[in-house]
Amino acid sequence: MTLLKISKPNRRAFLRGTLAGATVGVGVPFLNLFLNEHGSALASGAPMPLRFGTWFWGLGHTPGRGMRPLEGTDYEFIEECTSLERYKKEYINYYSGFNTPLDGAASAVHYTGWVAGKTGSVPQGFGEIPAPTLDTIIADKIGTQSRFKSLELSSTGNPIDSYSYRGTGNHNAAEVSPLNFYLRLFGTEFRDPADKDFKPDPRVMLRQSVLSAVEDDRKRLVQTVGYDDKARLDQYFTSVRELEQQLEVSLSAPPAMDACHKPEQPEEGPLGYEVETVNGTHDTLAQILALALACDQTRVFNMMYCQAASELRVKGTTFTHHILSHEEPPDDHLGYQVQTAWFNERSFEALARMLDTFSSIREGDGTLLDNMLVFAQTDTSDAKTHSVIGIPSLTIGKAAGRVKTGLHINGSASPQSRIGLTLMQMMDVPVAEWGTRSLRTSDPISEILA
Repeated sequence: MTLLKISKPNRRAFLRGTLAGATVGVGVPFLNLFLNEHGSALASGAPMPLRFGTWFWGLGHTPGRGMRPLEGTDYEFIEECTSLERYKKEYINYYSGFNTPLDGAASAVHYTGWVAGKTGSVPQGFGEIPAPTLDTIIADKIGTQSRFKSLELSSTGNPIDSYSYRGTGNHNAAEVSPLNFYLRLFGTEFRDPADKDFKPDPRVMLRQSVLSAVEDDRKRLVQTVGYDDKARLDQYFTSVRELEQQLEVSLSAPPAMDACHKPEQPEEGPLGYEVETVNGTHDTLAQILALALACDQTRVFNMMYCQAASELRVKGTTFTHHILSHEEPPDDHLGYQVQTAWFNERSFEALARMLDTFSSIREGDGTLLDNMLVFAQTDTSDAKTHSVIGIPSLTIGKAAGRVKTGLHINGSASPQSRIGLTLMQMMDVPVAEWGTRSLRTSDPISEILA
């Protein structure tokens, strides 16, 4: 996909393209017009928008092939992660040695690790999400002033491949089609931040007035049901209230964003688990997402490269990444599973390309990557043994200067919930402690706080 660009635009310049067969034009904002003289904040004095995202890859690393510790907190990326080396010092922290105490529960393979990392609680089995995932908590704090509270994306072609939950049975499904994602973001309800003549869409106003009536129905209905149904209804009406908030944002003129412009509409392409297809889907979704962030359409996102029990495969083959991680014998000379490691390398190459996309978008005196924090997470430290001890993770971005970077943080067997607590506090969530049982912690990772 190519992105539309105009050199030296003026107020009357337009980006032109097609939408559902019709020609459309979107105004281009003045460059630097909406920033302060230093390019470090909006002209109104408000700070640049802070974004948070998650990125997920399945099956961890091949043991000993992701990161090598150096002296102190220094480290280097090796074999599987060398594609990230150019971002290491300025943008990336790597976390190892953080554990997932089970408190007597059985470990649900390819499930317990990521659920504990995102909820601060160990599930009692497959399908249980014991608490909201941290992305939804952060979205409640920083996502309410954008058109979409959060956006969930998956490169696999399967909308259930999303690890964003309000609780068991309350799942935020992923968008998997780049074309549908484009139309959702930049379709008929997209509002150009440079449009001085912004007018609320009456169709949106009608939907808001209809949804407003739900509040009265909720109060009446809640009085007639039992405890469990009240909990289910609370989750449901929370979702309704979130939609109302999004509609309220649609009725307000959007903030002007210097880097915002509308991309070309992508063509519909194949979806599925073949690596070539996944890479193409991932890259196109990332390009559209970057402009959605630049246009302040959302401030929270969740991107999945491949799910926990990775079903990635090479075109024309039947063995998946997951199957190979268990059945492929180690190479006699190299000492590791060569085909399995190949898939791991592809994962991090895709992540590096997404970072290239984010860092290519100028925003004030920096880039989009300077004003965000991405939590890169996996499900296990060793896919062959399903270990939840020392699950690796990364944070990427400067979070508008809130985080020190280039560090390797060894958790020394402390709970991995410390990472989640730190991320939430960094995103201004008013939480002093987080997690349950042995994962409960009030100890953020102070080493990374700027």
